[in-house]
Amino acid sequence: MSDPSITISERAAKRIVELVNADDNAEIFRVAVEGGGCSGFQYRFELDKGAAPDDMLIERDGATVAIDPISAGFVTGSELDFVDELIGAQFTIHNPNATASCGCGTSFSI
Repeated sequence: MSDPSITISERAAKRIVELVNADDNAEIFRVAVEGGGCSGFQYRFELDKGAAPDDMLIERDGATVAIDPISAGFVTGSELDFVDELIGAQFTIHNPNATASCGCGTSFSI
């Protein structure tokens, strides 16, 4: 399933391509939402060998991101970004559905 309900920033696409190219076992970058974290839900980012039949696939500049159907409901309208700051580099999600998030930005509540 393909649906542009989540977007990928140019920086995130570039970093995903770098990571996938550096890992012989990876074809895609997976974003998932799972229970946990200090705000109730947390994001999980990982390289994966391929997409499941029901995954939502988003592509930009050669990068492919897979999101399972349950996680997709939590990130509709969001943007996947990559930030490289003095305190560290990480993927982040700018999620308009989140009513609260922790200070590090990896967990949220709806």
